[in-house]
Amino acid sequence: MKMANNPFGKMPGGLGDLMKQAQKAMEDAQKVEAELDEARVEGQAGGGLVKVTATGKADILTIKIAKEVVDPEDVEALEDLVTLAVREAVDKANSMREERLKSVMPAGMGSGSGLGGLF
Repeated sequence: MKMANNPFGKMPGGLGDLMKQAQKAMEDAQKVEAELDEARVEGQAGGGLVKVTATGKADILTIKIAKEVVDPEDVEALEDLVTLAVREAVDKANSMREERLKSVMPAGMGSGSGLGGLF
């Protein structure tokens, strides 16, 4: 029995090209993900009294708290400042990730594409 040739590779502008674009997009997305591991963002609260550093993937690396904001009588205020700084860092990381992935994805394949969270 003779096996048929792959018709997808011979279709100009067809499924073969689409598959090549998808493969390139996946490779580019993997590069972006590696870059995001190295990228750093910072969130601040209280005028810089609390600073949070995170990766571009929103992994928290450091939390710095100025001594003058530490008040044993008002722990809740410090908790609020830390929470705000973490949120800001995570928001910045998520925005960075979305923008960088959007720049390498073909139209219609961005992070909201429903591809199971791949992008």
